[in-house]
Amino acid sequence: MPAVPVSPRAGAPSGSSAPYGAALSMLATLFFMWGFITVINGTLLPHLRSVMVLSYAQTTLIESVWFIAYFVASIPSAKIIERIGYKKSMVTGLIVMAVGALIMIPASMLLSYYVVLTAMFVIASGIALLQVAANPYVAVIGPAESSSSRLNLVQAFNSMGTTFAPLFGAYLILGRSVSGTTEGGAASLTLEQRLADAQTVQLPYLIVAVVLIVLAVVIARFKLPAMGNAVSRHSREDRKNHSLWKHRNLVFGVPAIAIYLIAEIGVGNLFVNFVSKPDIGNLTHQQAGNYLFLLWGGMMVGRFIGAFLMRSVKAETVLAVASALAFVVMVITTFAHGPIAMWSLISVGLFHSIMFPTIFTLGIKGLGPLTEEGSGLLIMAIAGGALVYFQGKFADAYGLQESFIICAICELYVLFYALWGSKVTNALEDEVVTGVA
Repeated sequence: MPAVPVSPRAGAPSGSSAPYGAALSMLATLFFMWGFITVINGTLLPHLRSVMVLSYAQTTLIESVWFIAYFVASIPSAKIIERIGYKKSMVTGLIVMAVGALIMIPASMLLSYYVVLTAMFVIASGIALLQVAANPYVAVIGPAESSSSRLNLVQAFNSMGTTFAPLFGAYLILGRSVSGTTEGGAASLTLEQRLADAQTVQLPYLIVAVVLIVLAVVIARFKLPAMGNAVSRHSREDRKNHSLWKHRNLVFGVPAIAIYLIAEIGVGNLFVNFVSKPDIGNLTHQQAGNYLFLLWGGMMVGRFIGAFLMRSVKAETVLAVASALAFVVMVITTFAHGPIAMWSLISVGLFHSIMFPTIFTLGIKGLGPLTEEGSGLLIMAIAGGALVYFQGKFADAYGLQESFIICAICELYVLFYALWGSKVTNALEDEVVTGVA
């Protein structure tokens, strides 16, 4: 079908049967899968900490490598998209993720910390490619005023993946291991027990690899609305006349993404260890993994609520309220004890829910022909999640509970961004999207 130019803010092309609704539904499956595989780490990391006898710093380094991959892969991902297009890039990203998932099988056989790091880096590189392609794509194929609502809606399916992943991981990883079923969340394992426990990651990651490959085949055969080559060439010429650094919402949005991710990843990665503590929830890791389901479930519910609210309330207003409430519950988590501390940490998922998609859409607002570069910088900023390593160091030095004060401080920057940093300066005309590919 020949490409028919259309404003991306106006929906489907006039006179075209471009299946934008179907495209969003298909993209929702991508958001689901990368959310699912990302949050499996929430159950994988406490498991590896016991099996490989790791410190909190070494445990969070696994997640840091995951986010370093975003920094390394984001710019090459943009180049790949420019060369082969959005759909082929999404297929490539899924295949790369599948390869990384399969690397986890020899990692468990060798009980190798460094092979695990390699697997995490490969999986995250594939997700980075999907993120660079899918987030701005969703943001520009409808009205500008509803871009935050639209991205929150598909991100809700990302949260659906993060909601079910802990149950999947708790059952197939923690529930089938000695370390995961010991009261208090800790076990002194023999070498034989550690080797046996390590094998429990093989089936989950094999299942994930197979699903990713199947999804890659489906996406390859699916027709998606695509950017036209003529438009891309025109945009490249326009970009030469503008500077990204004149857009305050982007300049402050890049650190907002990075800083927010420190809080989200810090909570997710240390959740199981925290609620397992005798003075907090006194749970096994398997039981704690089931409560992790509630944390990510709150993010799913929050994104559906956020998508609805942003139809009538400004996105920056919703973001300001969410960040203020997130700060309050993180302070409670840091200083309270018992069920109060546990449930306050669970509740932060509801307030974190709308932060990433809302910051992202506010960050690219008014960028016009600079949207692709701005999107790349925002996705690169996800590498800020690697700084969770320093929360691990803080936890080793001063205590796990005390380390959550770092998350509380992060919420304050998001509040600043919502109230002032997100204000658009030097707004440019939006790009256009064309036809079906």
